[in-house]
Amino acid sequence: MSTETVADQRVVEAAVDAARTAAGWWAGLGWDGRRRALLAWKRTLTTRVEELAGQIREETGKPHGDAVLEVMLAVEHLDWAARHARGVLRRRRVPSGLLAANQAASVGYEPLGVIGVIGPWNYPVYTPLGSISYALAAGNAVVFKPSEHTPGVGRWLADRWAEAVPGPAVLQAVTGGGEAGAALCRAGVDKIAFTGSTATGRKVMAACAETLTPVVVEAGGKDALIVAADADLDAAARAAAFGSFGNAGQTCAGVERVYVEQAAYEPFLERLAELARATTPGEAPDARYGRMTTPTQAAIVAEHIGDALAKGGRAVVGGPDAVRPPFVDPVVLAEVPEDSLAVTEETFGPTVVVNPVRDLDEAVARANASRYGLAASVFTGSRRTAVEVAERLRAGAVSVNAVLGFAAVPSLPFGGVGDSGFGRIHGADGLREFSRAKSVTRQRFAAPIDLLRLDRQPAALHRAARLFQLRHGRG
Repeated sequence: MSTETVADQRVVEAAVDAARTAAGWWAGLGWDGRRRALLAWKRTLTTRVEELAGQIREETGKPHGDAVLEVMLAVEHLDWAARHARGVLRRRRVPSGLLAANQAASVGYEPLGVIGVIGPWNYPVYTPLGSISYALAAGNAVVFKPSEHTPGVGRWLADRWAEAVPGPAVLQAVTGGGEAGAALCRAGVDKIAFTGSTATGRKVMAACAETLTPVVVEAGGKDALIVAADADLDAAARAAAFGSFGNAGQTCAGVERVYVEQAAYEPFLERLAELARATTPGEAPDARYGRMTTPTQAAIVAEHIGDALAKGGRAVVGGPDAVRPPFVDPVVLAEVPEDSLAVTEETFGPTVVVNPVRDLDEAVARANASRYGLAASVFTGSRRTAVEVAERLRAGAVSVNAVLGFAAVPSLPFGGVGDSGFGRIHGADGLREFSRAKSVTRQRFAAPIDLLRLDRQPAALHRAARLFQLRHGRG
């Protein structure tokens, strides 16, 4: 953990109090004022991308290019949120229906107030900005608790905000471990956006339940990639390698399981094994991927490898010797029983399980058998097959003939089902996640049949009932 100051309950509550004051000022700027401020911050992040990438690399160990790409993706989302908040959240007319034909109805979205964001260490810019950008664009102030492993990144983002947008503390960072996160949950924020493990997500929910603070949770994943017999196997293998080994496998929506139709199984496995053998982690800025960010993760990876082999799986590439902390070499496991840890639990390391299946029905069934449901991928040469499989997969996002394709599309919502969490960030759904819907009706003229009165006439109800039957009784 860094030497950053650890925020206690008092510090966190003071930050939330300051954010409460700032939220009024920020909401008062209106759509155009907030858009200008967010785009000013965006320009700061863009012009200082090398500096931010260096901070990411220092704390996570990921290669320089990966850090730059992370910032680029985050900025795309920031730009989209800034430019689309008004169109998504402004008040608009909605149909009134027959019984309320005399009412003009509209719905608009208001800021919640103060949002607490608890971020992860694996993507310390891209992931939390998926909440921060959309919360700010929706008119909220934000108190951000970065991971204790990447506090410098969180502080850097807040400092650059203060430079780009002078004024009240609309965005603040408080640093520390689980105690700081728990303090933020109990500090009176209007919503918590959490990204991290499923186990920690449960703790966050329990703390928030004490004050009925709503939560959006983006937790772990055990994402599957399905390869059909007619797929481009070279492309599928490249995607599997990137999804499995990229960022040292420390990607919640990466690839941890691959199910391949029997006819393509051996050719696909050979291609993936070749790519794995050609990949080596290291500290160099241009390494394919870097070290495990946290000191405990390598032990979890080793446990999953050992369990898979003990239960009858085979190591096509790597094995127990691949774990050499702080690095883990690529590991490709095959024919691993479905009850193995490497299939059921989130490994979060550069390993992948590849199992054959009879057909796509079996592939979908196995993919959906997980208690997680964050993202998935399918490779096939048939557009119809791709759509059918994507629709059947129990996941919040599906990429066809790619992995993580949704990550670079700001208009798409992101989030999971089951143990992968609930709620959505990104896109219009992400803006609404940090807003409160408010409905307004305005009577335009007196109702021809007035039912909303204590001295309602029986004849009026009779006429209304006849109209009701004519409208709804015929199908």
